[in-house]
Amino acid sequence: MAWKWKLEPAPLCPLLGESLELSSTAILHQIRRDQVTDTCRANSLSSRKRRVLTPNDLKHLVVDEDHELIYCYVPKVACTNWKRVMMVLTGRGKYSDPMEIPANEAHVSSNLKTLNQYSIPEINHRLKNYMKFLFVREPFERLVSAYRNKFTQKYNTSFHKRYGTKIVKRQRKNATQEALHKGDDVKFEEFVAYLIDPYTQKEEPFNEHWQTVFSLCHPCHIHYDLIGKYETLEEDSNYVLQLAGVGSYLKFPTYAKSTRTTDEMTTEFFQNISSEHQTQLYEVYKLDFLMFNYSMPSYLKLE
Repeated sequence: MAWKWKLEPAPLCPLLGESLELSSTAILHQIRRDQVTDTCRANSLSSRKRRVLTPNDLKHLVVDEDHELIYCYVPKVACTNWKRVMMVLTGRGKYSDPMEIPANEAHVSSNLKTLNQYSIPEINHRLKNYMKFLFVREPFERLVSAYRNKFTQKYNTSFHKRYGTKIVKRQRKNATQEALHKGDDVKFEEFVAYLIDPYTQKEEPFNEHWQTVFSLCHPCHIHYDLIGKYETLEEDSNYVLQLAGVGSYLKFPTYAKSTRTTDEMTTEFFQNISSEHQTQLYEVYKLDFLMFNYSMPSYLKLE
């Protein structure tokens, strides 16, 4: 069943008497919200012709009843740590330190409740009244991060089998029997060719690790109060926790991975991608670039 709801304008300013610094942060978030609204409007994505969301579209929206929060998780944008934080928030004292929670535990779906598990009136009530937020990242950096994590790590055999074998079969001429069977040596160029192949999305939606934020979180349908960025992860996360009223006892984990994908690394990966393929790939992720105000990368050699 499908439904519609009315978008409520997000509150702009924090409570009077709070510091000027907080007000400037509030203004920054207003600018980010406006950017999303303007992009939706410019691309007629908020028009009446748009498709209406169904509960199935809401699988990525994690709900915290106690603090009235909704978090749309985007894989490869600190989502493990945010899920850990949400487990602390919803655990009613079961956990106090997010980093105590093992990463694999954070990804067990039964540990967090998502919005698709509610009735339609309950969904509408929560979308209207809860504070909604998501975190975004430069789209190509996120893509390279997903590729490195899912296709270059030997332990990710389920991804190699599920996607790697398919990519090798479609994109590699004269593939060996071993590569066709294992799918564990996918090159970045082959991954890109797979993403831009029109047949790929006809066959099935992208996997969540490389699906666009636009498709995972539906920012033209759902009015997010806060849009955090990976580039300012700590400040933005702690601002969310502060507004949720838990900032005094809960801080976002600061642990930084030494293996994390950087802009330099992303530039390197794109060196071997033809300008034709770069252009097509940019088209796939264009709305994420525009909506979240990421400029076109300087290393692209677009046609």
